[in-house]
Amino acid sequence: QVQLVESGGGLVQAGGSLRLACAASGRTDSIYAMGWFRQAPGKEREFVARITWSGTRTYYADSMKGRFTISRDNAKNTVYLQMNSLKPEDTAVYYCAAQLGVSGTYVGWGQGTQVTVSS
Repeated sequence: QVQLVESGGGLVQAGGSLRLACAASGRTDSIYAMGWFRQAPGKEREFVARITWSGTRTYYADSMKGRFTISRDNAKNTVYLQMNSLKPEDTAVYYCAAQLGVSGTYVGWGQGTQVTVSS
């Protein structure tokens, strides 16, 4: 299976930037795509962005387009989420997960990393 560890979260002022990282280990050869999700207290988990493991395709939630960029570094088995122009409503725990097929479910959820955006 795949194990994932998120990092890079923290406290940032509105309008600032953060770069999150998701390091993958285990059976990374089985990964088709990686996704970023977020969940605020009392709210459902929300899709943020997705990238194929090959890095050839990306997809973003509409609210994140133009502000967030997903990328990956094969040498480090790591996927990144560059977040710019952060807003207080971006405050959430951010998670990454692995998709093992083009239409497969997401697995290997990490512990998440807290992002807090102050006004």
